[in-house]
Amino acid sequence: MPTLSRTTSANPDFQQLVQQLDAYLSDLNGEEHSFYNQFNGIEALQFVVVGYDGDNPVGCGAIKPFDETSTEIKRMYVLPTHRGQGIAVQVLNELETWSRELGFKATVLETANDMPDAIGLYTKNGYERIPNYGQYIGMPRSVCMKKI
Repeated sequence: MPTLSRTTSANPDFQQLVQQLDAYLSDLNGEEHSFYNQFNGIEALQFVVVGYDGDNPVGCGAIKPFDETSTEIKRMYVLPTHRGQGIAVQVLNELETWSRELGFKATVLETANDMPDAIGLYTKNGYERIPNYGQYIGMPRSVCMKKI
């Protein structure tokens, strides 16, 4: 079972994991990567969770305020070698707990329709599909979800 650490985007382990996430998403998104990537800056993320296997960072995620009552889940990633071990669920649960502690009532997120494992993770954890919001309106690959 990994240990979780609350931190910020200044954490070098988080930055390392995000570099690997960006490389993965670049391959997956192809020509659309630059569109999606512009919304994934990490410079100002104040609420970051990193999961560790011993001293090794193996998963991460973040939240940022979305509106008056919701945070948005960002930069969820688990190393391929550590998938299927429940790390993503633990990171997600910690982010949701942190969001509630900050006084928010819901979390929203965007993922892609060609990422069935991500959609499955969120669905199993109580997220429901909602109309695409903000920059994702009109993007056919985007799947937006919300949990209250």
